[in-house]
Amino acid sequence: MPRWVLAVLALLLLVVAGGAYLFAYPEQVPARFARTVEDWTGANPHPIALVRPANQPLSALAQIGEQIFHDRTLSVSGRQSCASCHSPERSYGPPNGLPVEPGGASMTAQGFRPPPSLAYLYRQEVFGIGPAVDADAPVPLAQQAQAGPRANKVAGTSTAAAVVPHGGMFWDGRADTLMAQATGPMLNPAEMGNTDLHAVVRRIALTKYRNEFKPLFGEAVVDNPDLLFAEAMSAVARYQVEAQAFHRFDSKYDHWLEGKARLSRAELRGLRLFNDPAKGNCAACHLSQPGSDGMPPLFTDTEYEALSVPRNPAIAANRDPRFFDLGLCGPVRTDLARQTQYCGMFLTPTLRNAARRGVYFHNGVYHSLRQVLNFYNLRDVAPGRVYPRDRSGKVLQFNDLPARYRANIDVADAPFGGRPGGRPPLTEREIDDIIAFIGTLDDGHAVGRY
Repeated sequence: MPRWVLAVLALLLLVVAGGAYLFAYPEQVPARFARTVEDWTGANPHPIALVRPANQPLSALAQIGEQIFHDRTLSVSGRQSCASCHSPERSYGPPNGLPVEPGGASMTAQGFRPPPSLAYLYRQEVFGIGPAVDADAPVPLAQQAQAGPRANKVAGTSTAAAVVPHGGMFWDGRADTLMAQATGPMLNPAEMGNTDLHAVVRRIALTKYRNEFKPLFGEAVVDNPDLLFAEAMSAVARYQVEAQAFHRFDSKYDHWLEGKARLSRAELRGLRLFNDPAKGNCAACHLSQPGSDGMPPLFTDTEYEALSVPRNPAIAANRDPRFFDLGLCGPVRTDLARQTQYCGMFLTPTLRNAARRGVYFHNGVYHSLRQVLNFYNLRDVAPGRVYPRDRSGKVLQFNDLPARYRANIDVADAPFGGRPGGRPPLTEREIDDIIAFIGTLDDGHAVGRY
């Protein structure tokens, strides 16, 4: 055999062997080759160990909470439980694509916001404005709100010291704890419909798990309505904290971070676009990097933004042209009504399991990730493709926020900020790639499956 043939074969063997080594041990590759290795193999060249919540059997209190969470008899209609609107099969988000879920005594009442997901709330901080609030010396919200303007957001940077609303639960952050969050739907006339806590307690008194409170809180607990209600809501909160199903951290992306999964080329491109401050800039609000403590990213900064998605005509309340859902400054939340610099702002949700949702944004106006990405991509450069028009053909841009509050709308952070008629910041292929990456955030990915 000619020597040149032997040389070519030897070179090919080296290439094959080297490639096999890169697939098997990507973490040992020098940093300057990391990007190349990532592209070749789809593996994370710098895997880390994530710190997850311990998976332990539920406490007795959490077991009661699980029963309450799934108990439809606690609603006025007898047909609605916590799980009805926060479906375990949909990662504790809405069970369908309806803009809002029906409720009330006859299951025909309608609110004006779709249920946010209950997953990954166990690390949610209390509501505040500006830097983290000192729990021992809290500053009144009105005083916090006067401290200064919001900061622009860029992927890879922090707004921790900026004066921005953050934390809390529900779309407007009005509940600071899981216990308070659980209370809301119980007493909401458009949801489970109980008139007061005593109505809830009367229904608990008829359940099979009624006596399970006694070993924990004493025989007299069932005769003390205020205490029984408080402990029932505490039980729901404990269930959400203790049950691993609410914070699994077993998505394909989590496994990729640990070097146990490989991303496709489209998913890798999507990750880079997601993190790129000049392109998607998604990570500016949906933080994608693990913390220094090894905790997995929650894919939210828990802050509030005024994005001004189009008004949703499918919501009954919107038939009144005078009605506006202003988020932080009303109509549900009332303590910030005078802080008009926050009107139109809503909580940034986690993007974990976002691909499984059938409804998006605070008013449920969109039903697919492509619609969501198109909104971000086209809102400023092609508003006519996002908003409706009046009879004269005028584009009704920002039509779900009164004109006097439109200065609150984020027009500075990428991908926003383009001029009408300009080039959209993302191409169709780039949108496809970002959607592919967001799909890697769904819970339940088996290690070894690509």
